[in-house]
Amino acid sequence: MTMNKEQATSKAVTSSRATNPLINWIKKNLGAIIALAILVVILTITTETFMVKNNLLSVLRQVCVNSFIAFGITCVLLAGGMDLSVGSVVAAAGVIAVQLANKNLPIVLCFAIPLLFGAFIGLINGTVISQTTLPPFIVTLSTQIIVRGVSYVLTGGQPAQSANQTFNNMGTGSVLGVPIPVLFVIAVFIILYFILYKTVFGRHLYATGGNAEAAKYSGVNTKWVKMRVYMMSGTLAALAGVVLAARLYSGQPSVGEGFERDAIAASVIGGTSFSGGIGALSGTVLGVLIIGVLNNGMNLLKINSYWQFIVKGCVILGSVYIDYLKKAKSK
Repeated sequence: MTMNKEQATSKAVTSSRATNPLINWIKKNLGAIIALAILVVILTITTETFMVKNNLLSVLRQVCVNSFIAFGITCVLLAGGMDLSVGSVVAAAGVIAVQLANKNLPIVLCFAIPLLFGAFIGLINGTVISQTTLPPFIVTLSTQIIVRGVSYVLTGGQPAQSANQTFNNMGTGSVLGVPIPVLFVIAVFIILYFILYKTVFGRHLYATGGNAEAAKYSGVNTKWVKMRVYMMSGTLAALAGVVLAARLYSGQPSVGEGFERDAIAASVIGGTSFSGGIGALSGTVLGVLIIGVLNNGMNLLKINSYWQFIVKGCVILGSVYIDYLKKAKSK
């Protein structure tokens, strides 16, 4: 039977909706979107300052640091790995950046050298993990301790104050009303999006995380993929450290403790699986916003910091459980 014009049009519209990237993204991340919306509504009702412009800008600046780290963690999780060293890299990179800035070196070098340091730590992690059977948890826990020690050695245990206003502006300044760190996040997101979804390496990354053995037999150099993702994670953690140091006007050797928890939570809330091969950067952005709004909201509501640990722990546990249910459902 020949389809009439009305039926053909209806089928075309339905097909278009089914393949619409935005609609598919909303469906895939509906839970996170609803969670974020509920948080915003609750905080708008229960506080007088949440929707104030200055507070919203403050939230944006705060989530930038977690964004960089979470982007790196997402890449590592996609490859089936784990990186616990990022918090320590944040501290060490911030310290290095401030010390360089105080020597009045060009801002480019104040960013580039700490980023190279982060990439080097990532290279160590990636090399050991890819060349041995040691668990990523143990390897990155070890480098976490080592790098934390490096930051204390560099400063003698004392915060390094930044006297370079140009450097400080990289964390506190704005361009046309948009905080500079937010512009950095947008730029990093675009670059990583291209790498993950428009390059051969991106396809190899998802293949490695999905099934490393199958990827290896398909000609994918899985060891090189793992080395690169850990280098990416280290570099992004270092960028987070530099931006944070600029925002705080100082490099602090004790900063960054527990940052890996928020980053992992943001990645998993955004749909990235611990088993590897499943996840997207756009989902991680949602996860980062949820964690950032949650932190800000608990501070505005003056919730005791001890209870904040409990809430965050529950959020992470809930995220892991949701990931478990997704995997169980797909089997």
